[in-house]
Amino acid sequence: MSERLQKVLASGGLGSRRHCEKLIRAGRVQVNGRTASIGESVDVKTDEITLNGIPIQLPTKHRYIKLHKPAGYLSSSRSQGGRPTVYELVEITDRIYPVGRLDLHSEGLLLLTNDGDLTQRLTHPSFQHEKEYLVLFQTTPTDMQIAQWHTGIQLPDGYQTQPSQITIDRHEQGMAWCRIIMREGRKRQIRDMASVLGLTVRRLIRLRIASLELGSLSSGKWQNCTTQEIERLMADIERNKA
Repeated sequence: MSERLQKVLASGGLGSRRHCEKLIRAGRVQVNGRTASIGESVDVKTDEITLNGIPIQLPTKHRYIKLHKPAGYLSSSRSQGGRPTVYELVEITDRIYPVGRLDLHSEGLLLLTNDGDLTQRLTHPSFQHEKEYLVLFQTTPTDMQIAQWHTGIQLPDGYQTQPSQITIDRHEQGMAWCRIIMREGRKRQIRDMASVLGLTVRRLIRLRIASLELGSLSSGKWQNCTTQEIERLMADIERNKA
């Protein structure tokens, strides 16, 4: 049975389909000894598919792991400047990748998996899954600032953000914890939105991706997602697909 090459690469745990398309465009993927092209179909039973000359192996079992990422860890497989990565916290040998990253200073829920289709569905902007954050601001947002979160904010690069939900959760030593729910996730978006409004982010914790919740998982700890969690996540994906 033939399938799109980028889908097969994603199923092999090589990242999202968009990332796999970049590998193909870079000429790093070969099918039966020739350089592959975007859009072609392959049969995993008969075609030899290699990345940088090394045959890819499809996972025999999908892994779904949720991690409570601490601040100071990179959501990457490669260290930069000697900083630790989240892979130093997860003691497994399977090749897994983060679904949506958190910046160095951000904390909270990070899903790692070798399911390329799930990664594609959760990260592609067209699906617009909810993501929920708990954010500690240096000062309490004013009514006007909250209204701007609700209507959308123009960032310095000209990008107009979509409306976000924001509510004040509690106060702590003159600072304010706020819950923010949004359906997009550009790099450092919450921090950039806050900066435009003159707000300073002291902590940022992701609590939820679609229906998958951080729950009581302690900072730096990880666990396999339950069957029920994955079933709910898949149901969310199908609803958004419709």
